[in-house]
Amino acid sequence: MFSNKSKDAAPVPQAPLAAPLPAPKRTRSMSAPSIISADMVINGTINSSGDIQIDGRIEGDVRSVGLVIGDKAEINGEVLAEDVTVRGKVTGRIRARKVLLAATSHVEGDILHEAFAVESGAFFEGNCRHSDNPLGDSQQSETKLAPQHPAPQPAAAASAAALFAPLSPATT
Repeated sequence: MFSNKSKDAAPVPQAPLAAPLPAPKRTRSMSAPSIISADMVINGTINSSGDIQIDGRIEGDVRSVGLVIGDKAEINGEVLAEDVTVRGKVTGRIRARKVLLAATSHVEGDILHEAFAVESGAFFEGNCRHSDNPLGDSQQSETKLAPQHPAPQPAAAASAAALFAPLSPATT
């Protein structure tokens, strides 16, 4: 009934193979986010290739594509994600392409971002810096965000000691 049994049917022409498309940027999956509920406490690093919603407490680093930190949530560690919305408390560095600090957020730490928004009422104590690639080289971002204090030089200490040395009787 649905088959073409006619011997006179012309073959369907095949389209030539096109050049391969460039690899798409990292995109979110269509699955539901992983949820860390309010009664959950996790000690350790969390890695996800999808979205995470945290309502509990994390003692460690969190890495994901999308991250929502709920009103009562607490994270003590580094956050690394494409898109971060903070409604709760984060103590540690945030590195993300897009960062939103909601009115109920409390952040103590540095933020390295591509886009950054802060709602009225948010608490933020730390440094924030724009970067075209905030998820890139972590060594580079650590040195640029951390305050640099020069180490004392041994030669400087020796010359200072020479300045304050008592004068010998032969030079007076």
